Amino acid sequence: MPSTIAIIMDPITGIKPAKDTTFAMILAARARGHRVHYLELSDIWVQDGQPLGRSRPLEVHDRTEAFHELGAATTGPLERFDAILMRKDPPADAEYVYATYTLELAEHAGVRVSNRPQGLRDINEKAFTALFPDCTPPTLITRDRARIREFLGEHGDIVVKPMDGMGGSSIFRVREGDPNTSVILETMTAFDRRTVIAQRFLPEFTAGDKRIIMIGGEPFDHALARIPAPGESRANLAVGGRGEAVPLTDRDREICDRVGPELRHRGIHFAGLDVIGECLTEINVTSPTGVRELDAACGGDLAGRYIDFITGESV
Repeated sequence: MPSTIAIIMDPITGIKPAKDTTFAMILAARARGHRVHYLELSDIWVQDGQPLGRSRPLEVHDRTEAFHELGAATTGPLERFDAILMRKDPPADAEYVYATYTLELAEHAGVRVSNRPQGLRDINEKAFTALFPDCTPPTLITRDRARIREFLGEHGDIVVKPMDGMGGSSIFRVREGDPNTSVILETMTAFDRRTVIAQRFLPEFTAGDKRIIMIGGEPFDHALARIPAPGESRANLAVGGRGEAVPLTDRDREICDRVGPELRHRGIHFAGLDVIGECLTEINVTSPTGVRELDAACGGDLAGRYIDFITGESV
């Protein structure tokens, strides 16, 4: 039975259709006959306790130019939708958190919201890995530069990342003796006022920083190995990495078995685990990507699986 699905995302005019996972979800929903409405974060609000939204019906075409059409805007309760997909990119800042309050009211009114607003609010994609220390590399979460220096002295080669970044932005590799260590740590921590995450550097990243897509807490059987460009210490596709589909290893499946039940418990229906070598490094829950690349390589329909999961066509 066709559903009416609302998708909250960044401006659609700024996406790259051939690579965009949210766009793949919209294509999959329309291919199944579902109605799709488009909203941005500013299009939802609460009045007298009722969650409201201004939306426009969305039609899409799988091409790089003239790939979308928006209909006339309508305003009404969010409960007019059967499902709402929250696909706004990080950072999960204060405005993002405020949006989850509105979406939680919609959830209470009977709308299926994915991922679940409380889960999005509670989970930081970097800090969430601390629940699974047996799966991660040595990791430190702190804003204290002296503590990071001690961690660097212990491991000799580390990566320092902001807690709210995406796409490889502001990630620094720091080696013991690096003359830029002080300025990197000053900049990253804002002189001990901003929390960061540091992890032991994993040289296995040259073979691929793997993205594993989880739907309903279960992994797809291939991962997207993001291979770094020559001379680059980051493998993210957004900074020039190359994607290659690889079968999950036994260790990958062990990690998925550890993380999957917690994702289900928190209502995280669509997630992306990042794995380097034998280690889990991040758990992406806001707007994980990689679907279009995996579908192209494996002939799959991951976005379709997700839409079927959300609309109750599969379990």
